[in-house]
Amino acid sequence: MGGKFFCLLVASTLVAYYIYQPLPENVEEPWKLIILDASIRSLNHAATIVEKLGLGRYMDVMNLYTRIEYTAPTSDENVIVTDTEFSHVPVRLYIPTKQSDVLKRAVIFIHGGGWCTGSASMKAYDLLSRWTSERLNAVVVSVNYRLAPKYRFPIAFEDVYSVSKYFLQNSILEKYNVDPSRIAIAGDSAGGGLAAAVTQQILDDPDVKTKFRIQALLYPGLQTIDPELPSLQDNKNMPILPKTFVIKFLSEYFPSDDFFSKALETNQHVPTELNHLFKFVNWSKWLPERFKKGHVYTDPSHRNSKTGHKYPGLLDPRLAPLLVEDIKLRSLPLTYVLTCQYDVLRDDGIMYVSRLRETGVEVAHEHVDNAFHGVLSFITSPLALNIAQRMANNYIEWLNKNL
Repeated sequence: MGGKFFCLLVASTLVAYYIYQPLPENVEEPWKLIILDASIRSLNHAATIVEKLGLGRYMDVMNLYTRIEYTAPTSDENVIVTDTEFSHVPVRLYIPTKQSDVLKRAVIFIHGGGWCTGSASMKAYDLLSRWTSERLNAVVVSVNYRLAPKYRFPIAFEDVYSVSKYFLQNSILEKYNVDPSRIAIAGDSAGGGLAAAVTQQILDDPDVKTKFRIQALLYPGLQTIDPELPSLQDNKNMPILPKTFVIKFLSEYFPSDDFFSKALETNQHVPTELNHLFKFVNWSKWLPERFKKGHVYTDPSHRNSKTGHKYPGLLDPRLAPLLVEDIKLRSLPLTYVLTCQYDVLRDDGIMYVSRLRETGVEVAHEHVDNAFHGVLSFITSPLALNIAQRMANNYIEWLNKNL
């Protein structure tokens, strides 16, 4: 009897641990979110155990979710969907069937997943791209860039850049009947950071004559320099993307050593000679008052460079698009930025909005007070979130009005 009771107690404790998650009061459909988060945390714990036992790699286990969510390219009466390659990089291509005398619009979309997980073929990304193609009568190119840790920085950037440069050629645009003046780039999370970086780099590429008309950045990750932003402190234990995941994904993507994670956690990863970059993420200047919430700004340059382990490559704009001079921002196109209140990456997006506006770039900023990171990944059944579908509709409607 005692043994059975003990087993029941342990089982009940484990269930309570995974199911119980304190959430802000204004969150919609909390039980759906709790179940989604519990599944992600369970996978994280399984991946950690497998790696510690030497049975496999952490990211291989985490990508089980990617494989479970795989959906084959399926065409219908509205959209032709195919898996193909652009410049030797796999892409999922969506071509609307609606005939028109007008050239089509186009969107290059980059999925999230911390550069280590995710795929254009996941159900949610496939559905979002399908909706975009149908509603905009647009060609959508969803990029399947190579993932870390097998392919580390800057491979993901190079894959997305290569696809973008290939697609923006006049001959390719003519092939798909695309208007060269109506092309967007968009992405979520790490994909949003990649979209921002590619847009910046293409501006200076003399070989690319066609530029993006607009960019849409959905809760993007844009900086690697300060791990103590208010959003990283306030939301470090929130569902879907806790701060520990951010550090883990970055450690897998960026070539580093055994000291890297600790250096990043303690803000000691920036060489002294690059302290001037902290001005670009000085949240005391770039965040509106309501997002500071009583936090007191401390100059990060006073507490870095104590370990001797320095990672200047971590501050490359291809990885951290916030870390560029204003002159690099002034020519950027009309920009849409989506941020979520309960997201560790919230302040990245908000600071980019502030900096873009100061340099004269027109920005549409949609901030959702009751949403979490990665919410657009939850638009498919059986646990589709109503707020996710509303946000997806808002994003697509903005594209429709501005592209």
